[in-house]
Amino acid sequence: MLSPLEGIQERDLLEIIESRHQTASTIFCSQFSPEGWYERIGESTLADAIMDRIVHDSYTLFIDGQVSMRERHGITQ
Repeated sequence: MLSPLEGIQERDLLEIIESRHQTASTIFCSQFSPEGWYERIGESTLADAIMDRIVHDSYTLFIDGQVSMRERHGITQ
């Protein structure tokens, strides 16, 4: 999420997450920590519902480092 979600986008995201909640695995990749997702989703009741379903029973992997993946693997454009 590079910019905050708008109303219909929030509802669409909740619908997707609801349909997969406790039935299928979902992977979220982001440059932002989960704490930053809340304000990007919209700081609303829908954001509460979305984050509750994402964070509950989740596994979090933080990949940290000063060298980008492209530099690490010698990939240049």
